[in-house]
Amino acid sequence: MPARRRNSTIPVSVQVDWRRVRRFVGRAAALAAAVPLTAGAAVMITDKVRGQRHPLNATFPTARPSTTEVDETRATVYTFGADLYEDMLAAIDGAQHTVFLESYIWKADETGERFKQAVADAAARGVDVYVIYDGFANLVVPPAFYVFPPQVRVLRFPAFRAGLLTLRIRNSGRDHRKILVVDDEIAFVGGYNIGALYATQWRDTHLRLEGPAAWELRNAFVDFWNRWRNPQLPVLQDVGAEHWQPSLRAARNAPSDLVFPIRGIYLDAIDRATSHIYITQAYFIPDRDILNGLLAAAARGVDVRVLVPERSNHSLADWLARGRYTKLLRGGVRIMLYQGAMVHAKTATIDGRWSTVGTANIDRLSLTGNYEINLEIVDPGLAAELEDVFRMDESNARELTYQEWQGRSRLNKIAERVLEPLEPLL
Repeated sequence: MPARRRNSTIPVSVQVDWRRVRRFVGRAAALAAAVPLTAGAAVMITDKVRGQRHPLNATFPTARPSTTEVDETRATVYTFGADLYEDMLAAIDGAQHTVFLESYIWKADETGERFKQAVADAAARGVDVYVIYDGFANLVVPPAFYVFPPQVRVLRFPAFRAGLLTLRIRNSGRDHRKILVVDDEIAFVGGYNIGALYATQWRDTHLRLEGPAAWELRNAFVDFWNRWRNPQLPVLQDVGAEHWQPSLRAARNAPSDLVFPIRGIYLDAIDRATSHIYITQAYFIPDRDILNGLLAAAARGVDVRVLVPERSNHSLADWLARGRYTKLLRGGVRIMLYQGAMVHAKTATIDGRWSTVGTANIDRLSLTGNYEINLEIVDPGLAAELEDVFRMDESNARELTYQEWQGRSRLNKIAERVLEPLEPLL
């Protein structure tokens, strides 16, 4: 008997039209992406209108610059932009050998012009001047503003990088650093960009170093310059460090090289806390490990406080940050909402011993995407200074309670969920 042939034809009733499936999946994916993107755009437009009606221009408490000695280096804390800018400009005016200036944003306003003139004057008297600015952050600035005299060497960090189209954050992040180093002896770092708005209307924190620890910021500038310079720009000499100062070190994120120490210093310090943790952040969207670290600290009795703007200049960041509030408040972390003005500082102090001041926010973009720099300082004197600053800022903040947070509107709760997929962008 001949073998029976198996019918391999799929019955019509169960055949699958893969073209339709692909179209359906594609449309579903597009819809899934469109919903949070549309919601995000709506939130930003709404908050922009609200911001025009209620600008963040209220007065806020500040303190005069205060100085403490850290391991043979004088460290000065600034909480008001106008004070900082005067001392930065005075340092540039007094430069005899070198000026290294790096800024994420450099506005073409009166304050920006003062800095531009200062570096031009320094170059004219024979000082070697090197300038770095971020191309993307300054797209709204007229290109003519960045035309310097030929003696000023200028590195424009590319506005658009290869990872932007594929959303590969480590290959598309920005140069978010703010550094000034003069004559290898005086150095500044912190949250302040350059512009009139930041001089008087934003609460930020910057640190000035005078002494051997200035090398930390010089070295950071030199390494970045040599990494990103074009062939027309000279190589800067790496001089090495004559002094080792373990109590004051710079942590530098370099995403293209997969180097992210700032996140590490936060995690290590939070894990060590036994008394208190005071964090001030402009945009606070902690990842799972940092969130869990703060919750674990609170659970073992540490007084954990996070101070953030009640309304920042980036509304989407505010909404994404609120997605963490339920866990934080329920876990005993206290949230302080800064009132009436933008607080842009990126600082923390723990147990009266450990502190950090720098450029990195606690969010995905800063900790794994942008070039950032934070100083890590283990010193009770500087910790005391920053605790005083934190208490000053608390005097202009209100505490968000768990009961108040639970009573927010259902619409707000829905918006937080809808916007959550946009978190990788920040």
